[in-house]
Amino acid sequence: MLSFVRFMALLEGTSLLVLLLIAMPLKYHFDMPEAVKLIGPIHGVLFLAFNAVLFGYAAKGHLSGVKAVLGFFASLIPFGTFVYKYKVLK
Repeated sequence: MLSFVRFMALLEGTSLLVLLLIAMPLKYHFDMPEAVKLIGPIHGVLFLAFNAVLFGYAAKGHLSGVKAVLGFFASLIPFGTFVYKYKVLK
């Protein structure tokens, strides 16, 4: 049941890493702002989608409120959703 939440956590975390480790260096070191213009909105949509799925599952009773809030805070920090996926969503 929570496999979709795990998948969304993986997507959201990966998109942040792509933004931080690929797109931003391309923008600032190689003068390619297009990378951030492309990846930034994708990450934003995935961030919102992850949190919508997270709180949707909590509203339906498939996930506790505490785990949903932990997931939200995990989505705010780099590598947070990966840790959340492995530690909280076992």
